[in-house]
Amino acid sequence: MRIHHAVAALTAAALLTLTGCLDTSIKTKPDAAPVQQPKGGPSAPEGRPRTAAIGDTLTLAGNLDGEKVAVTVKRWVDPAKAKDEFIKPAAGHRYVAAQIQLANVGKAPYNDSPTNGAKVADADGQQFNSTITMGTTAGPEFPATVTIAPGGKALGYIVFEVPKASKISMLHFGLNSGFASQIGQWDIK
Repeated sequence: MRIHHAVAALTAAALLTLTGCLDTSIKTKPDAAPVQQPKGGPSAPEGRPRTAAIGDTLTLAGNLDGEKVAVTVKRWVDPAKAKDEFIKPAAGHRYVAAQIQLANVGKAPYNDSPTNGAKVADADGQQFNSTITMGTTAGPEFPATVTIAPGGKALGYIVFEVPKASKISMLHFGLNSGFASQIGQWDIK
């Protein structure tokens, strides 16, 4: 019994040490030239770089060698609706959804559960994890896992349940179920 506790303690200490070695960075600068914004659309104040918004791509590195994925937020739906009429958000909540494209631009296959690595935040800083609705009327959700060969792509919606009063202002996405050291951040307007 004591050996079991000692092994558990050593394993926990090793994991904490390894986790502490990863420096997390948040990437907000789009990869390519700015997307053409409609009149009155988002623009950066003079002298400040524009941050990623809907339509922009951020290329993120994963935890494994050769793991690199170009992540594009293609569309934002607010409110979103479940395909199944019996699946509804809790009282006082609504669904929102992001259509995301994942393009494997690395040298290694990418295998992950995209919904685990996504969160949204409101203007007050409250963060919300993804939820499963068994399909949204906006389009197909990502399956539980995706495997993308180098050069391949995957496209799907990720749905979030948020309070009706929340003004969603940001989407965070990270590879490796959100545990990668580089996280992408898009402004939602």
